[in-house]
This record gives sequence, structure tokens and C-alpha cells, in this order.
Amino acid sequence: QVQLVESGGELVRAGGSLRLSCSGSGRTSRYDTMGWFRQAPGNEREFVAAIRRSGGIYYADSVKGRFTISRDNAENTIYLQMNNLKPEDTAVYYCAANINRIITSAVGNQRMYSDWGQGTQVTVSS
Repeated sequence: QVQLVESGGELVRAGGSLRLSCSGSGRTSRYDTMGWFRQAPGNEREFVAAIRRSGGIYYADSVKGRFTISRDNAENTIYLQMNNLKPEDTAVYYCAANINRIITSAVGNQRMYSDWGQGTQVTVSS
């Protein structure tokens, strides 16, 4: 059974930093495209960042310059370094992945991702 597990979410003050991790298990093949989405209360789930096995990286405009996505291909793991956090970053952060390459124009489309984690809560206080 395929499983993605996120960790690292917690309560932090505005201006602080957090590092989220997401590891995939139970799959012998390796994911090509992995990403992060988030959902704040009352809002739809939105794209945050994505990274391909080949190294292609994509960010939502709202996090560019503050968040950095990276991955360890050998461990099927991705990370999200979040700096200068703002109260509006408060959300449940979800890891998502697809064994196949997602085209550039679709990396922000949650329907393109086949596997999802349970989410980790990030709360930024003002």
C-alpha cells in the first residue's frame, strides 16, 4: 500500500521558519513529480510548490522568495523550507505525488496527483 507521510507542521510566530518533510513508502517505483498543496479553513486546497525528479521546480506566486522545495530522490522524500512565515500561510499542508511526469502547465492542478498524504497543520500567529 502506497503511503505519503508528512511531518514538521507546528505553531510558529510570524517571521519564523519551518521545514516540512514528506516521505513515500510502500512503492518500489519512484515518483517523478512531487508537490505541496495547502488548505486553509473555508478555502479550497491550493498549490504551493512542486519538484520533478529531473530537478524542475515550480512555485505559487504567493510563496516565491520565501519557500524552497527540495527532494532526496534516493529516499523518495521532499522537503519544504518555509521562511518569513505570515499568518496567511496558516493551513493544512498536504504532500502529493505522481509516478508519472506532470507537464509544466499542470503541476499546480491537484487532479494530476495520484497519491496524497494526510496533511500536517501549520499555524502562524501574528
